[in-house]
Amino acid sequence: MLYVNIASAEPYPIKGFDVSHHQGDIDWKKISPQQYQFVYLKATEGGDYQDDKFQDYWLEARERGMRVGAYHFFRLCRDGDIQAQNFIKTVPIKTNALPPVIDLEYDSNCINTFTKEQLLKQIKTMHDQLQTHYAKQPIFYTSKVFYNMVLIGEFKDTPIWIREYKEQPDLKDGRPWTFWQRTNQGKISGIHKNVDLNVFHGDEKQWKQFLENNHVIQTEKSAKP
Repeated sequence: MLYVNIASAEPYPIKGFDVSHHQGDIDWKKISPQQYQFVYLKATEGGDYQDDKFQDYWLEARERGMRVGAYHFFRLCRDGDIQAQNFIKTVPIKTNALPPVIDLEYDSNCINTFTKEQLLKQIKTMHDQLQTHYAKQPIFYTSKVFYNMVLIGEFKDTPIWIREYKEQPDLKDGRPWTFWQRTNQGKISGIHKNVDLNVFHGDEKQWKQFLENNHVIQTEKSAKP
């Protein structure tokens, strides 16, 4: 299945990966910014958790000259305002950073406790605060299950980063995806453990347009921490 995933991603030249403390120590010098055009780092989760590798990864990846962004694992049972503040306190404002990502996943305990409207309200609270604070359009990372249950027809201007390991993503309502996490079993030199591999839905010209639309400012040399 991994072979199929790699083959099916060939039309997409803009490649990246995402990591958290689960990947352990990373030798960023072995990772090429030309081979991987973007990387997302887990920064926070819920209202009070900060990933203990985020600050090191953030500094090292940016020093390497990589295009870096941060993501937040959204806890459905927690208040959106508290979660937004956790992320804002942890992730610095950088004009050359990628837009913030909110990771939205199915949680049977919480998703059955609240109505869809209540969940959407809390998600919107965090979405809007991040958009205002970072002056960039946030992105939703999600699965087809959560998308179909909660997000379908909502947040029409918010890019979707979809997790799909068996085939190319195909959202129920025909909405285009922007990023695709195609496997969680990737191998990258410099990272000892398996890693999530992703692609951007477009060519190099469309990638540059995406960066411009999100006010991601290019630097002359490498990104600075």
